[in-house]
This record gives sequence, structure tokens and C-alpha cells, in this order.
Amino acid sequence: MSEAVITLENVKIFQGENLILQDVNFTINKGEFVYLVGKTGTGKSSLLKTLYGELPLKEGKATVVGQDLTDMDWKKVPFLRRKLGVVFQDFQLLTDRTVHENLRFVLKATGWKDERLMEEKINDVLDKVGLKSKGFKMPFEMSGGEQQRIDIARALLNSPKLILADEPTGNLDPETSDEIMQLLFQISKDYGSTIIMATHDFIVINRYPSRMLKTERGRVYDSANYQPDDVVIAPEEAQPDIL
Repeated sequence: MSEAVITLENVKIFQGENLILQDVNFTINKGEFVYLVGKTGTGKSSLLKTLYGELPLKEGKATVVGQDLTDMDWKKVPFLRRKLGVVFQDFQLLTDRTVHENLRFVLKATGWKDERLMEEKINDVLDKVGLKSKGFKMPFEMSGGEQQRIDIARALLNSPKLILADEPTGNLDPETSDEIMQLLFQISKDYGSTIIMATHDFIVINRYPSRMLKTERGRVYDSANYQPDDVVIAPEEAQPDIL
């Protein structure tokens, strides 16, 4: 039997008092790779923010990596985030310290204390993303693709069951995007991590097909339940999200 990593039942997602998405129902299991697509302003980022606890869940039932979002408050959010990793489009690396110190900062912030174990973990995640020899470098000394790999390494530090990737190829050239996609699919396959990737990059989607969730007209459509043509992202949708 598959292990559910995310379950949403009759969920409504709000930004303040504004209803963004309604009747959201889906389950995502361990090891699945799922695209999150949709036009500008249709609620992709709002959905992601709900999943990692930045937006409170006001209506419906939701469980993410074993945490009940209906009972989530600011004291419990850190426990949720220790079980998942987030990959950002703009990397959000600390520019005043090395790659190694960026990763060490995250470990200490999430409760790690043993220096030897921290060193082992840093070396392990850098090895997984193919940058084991780059720990001494400063972020500005690295290419965009290398910085994105470091961002992915950071997301892997606490061995998450779930990785939320927000436009991870948005600032990268096609060749580098390919490398990042291969890495993400490899992580999902080898380590059983569930990955949800928000994207407008229809070229990537067509090159690496997988299950899709599409935000449209206030709802979320799942390619597991609909014909693929209903959830294909078109080129004109390839623009930044604002919600």
C-alpha cells in the first residue's frame, strides 16, 4: 500500500480574506514527482505556501508529512518544515559565507549540535548534487546551475519526505535546466522523496512528463483524474506567478 505524504480534503485556500482555491482534493504518495502548473494569479504559490505552513488552513482537512495543517500554529510550523525541503527560484543563499557555512547554518537552525555528524551530512548532500569539492566556494563564485544545486542540497539536509520546488529552472538556460531536472528525478527515484514542482516551463514538462496539478478558475485539476489535454500548460502560460 502506498504511503500518503500529502492529503487534502475539501480544502479552501485563502490569502487574507480572499478565497483563492476551493474544493481542493488530492493525495500524493511517497516518491511521486508532481508538477504544479497554471496561469498567473491562479493560486499555485498560495497552494505551496499552505503546504509549508506560511498560509494558515482555514477550511478543510490537510495532512503534510504527518503534520495536521488544520491544527497548525506558529509554534508547530518549525516541526513541519524540518520534515520537508523547499527549493527556491532565486536560490536564497547567504552571500556572506561559503557553501559549507550556508549548509551548516541550516543544520544548526534546525537543531543539529554534533559537529562530526554535521560535517558528514554536509558532505553527503554535496555529493548527492555533484558538488562535493565546492564547499569552500562563495555563492557569487558559482554559476546559476551550481547555486541551484546548492539550494537542492540545502533542501536535502534533513532527509525530507517532501521537497517543494518553486520554479527551480526559472532562471536557468535550457542545458542547465535539463541537468537540474535530471537531478530532481534522480532524487525522487533513489531516495523516495516526493517532489512537487511549480513551473511555467512547458518545455521542461514536455521533456520530463509526469503527473500534473493545474490551478484554474479557483480549483485544482489533477491529471490523475482528467485527460492529459485538460491539464497541459500552453506556451502563453509561461510567465511569473503573482499569488
